[in-house]
Amino acid sequence: MLVQSLSRLRGVLKATGLLPVVKRLLYAPREGDGVMADASSLRYRIKALIEQANFAAVTTVHDLPAIHEYWTERHIVPQLRHLGYESVECFFVENLLRAFATSSNKLLRCASIGSGNCDFEIKLARNLLARGVSDFVIECIDFNAEMLDRGVKAAQAEGVASRIVPVRVDFNHWVPEGRYDAVLANMSLHHVVNLEDLFDRVKACLLSSGRFITSDIIGRNGHMRWPEALEIVNEYWSRLPPSHRYNRMLAKQQDEYVNFDCSRSGFEGIRAQDILPLLVERFHFESFFGYANVTECFVDRAVGYNFDPARAWDREFIDRVHARDVEEMNAGRIKPTHMLAVMSAAPTDRAEFIAPLTAAFCVRPPTSH
Repeated sequence: MLVQSLSRLRGVLKATGLLPVVKRLLYAPREGDGVMADASSLRYRIKALIEQANFAAVTTVHDLPAIHEYWTERHIVPQLRHLGYESVECFFVENLLRAFATSSNKLLRCASIGSGNCDFEIKLARNLLARGVSDFVIECIDFNAEMLDRGVKAAQAEGVASRIVPVRVDFNHWVPEGRYDAVLANMSLHHVVNLEDLFDRVKACLLSSGRFITSDIIGRNGHMRWPEALEIVNEYWSRLPPSHRYNRMLAKQQDEYVNFDCSRSGFEGIRAQDILPLLVERFHFESFFGYANVTECFVDRAVGYNFDPARAWDREFIDRVHARDVEEMNAGRIKPTHMLAVMSAAPTDRAEFIAPLTAAFCVRPPTSH
């Protein structure tokens, strides 16, 4: 009931135009915040309620500006194709099939962490069925009842209800039941507080042929920029016309880039910078694709809607920023903020990446500030 009330309040704030004002207050930096890693504290429970309310009425989670699609299709998809994949969905499907191919299970089991509305899992299920794989279930793990209910209805409408199993639980406290052929995490790990325990549980529940398949954000906590990347962001921000510096999420003109912390109100990016180092400590990488950093600041929801891919200047600006991103990442001066990865609990002979960006190379040293 409280979640529904908070969700309705959020809807009223959005309808009246006050939501950006509230966000500005929540994102305002305060002394002594630090990283919250206690998943049993009162502060955690309050943030959990806010997180559920934020997503309870969200039917399209990954809606992004048109310029983001332009950047993805022009620059990111060609890199994926170099690795043999046409899309993120293809990355998951092909690696699921690899895990299934060596499984001895009669019923192939997957767990998907933070599945939300289950839209991605439903697509995977339909794709697997089209590829001739029918004996599988995907357990969709999320703590938002409203989103899981939408997922169940969508699975029924798409004819894959028997493949989609909703599991309502906070993934910070998820205890796997049995062993899995694959554990999936699509843009959910950056919402997790208890990463260490979650990764240990994932590793323990994987079959010997099992794989941990992820797509996530691995930059600084709260999706902030580290100083070395922030310097480059500011360089390009200063070249933007005023019309392109308007923050749509905060309804505020930002003539100077504001490096705000998105984890202030909920769990967005709460421990993003810890994801990759902890995975490198615990798993063996079969495939790793690291990408994006500075470019993300110009194609995201905050200012990305100010860009129009139909305008030559807008396209060329994003092309230049992306080229700088690649140059700086390849030199190791900045690190990727996004990844696609396939991991196993045991050593593997497969090593798929675009040199020099291995998983270990892309870890930002914790002693840097």
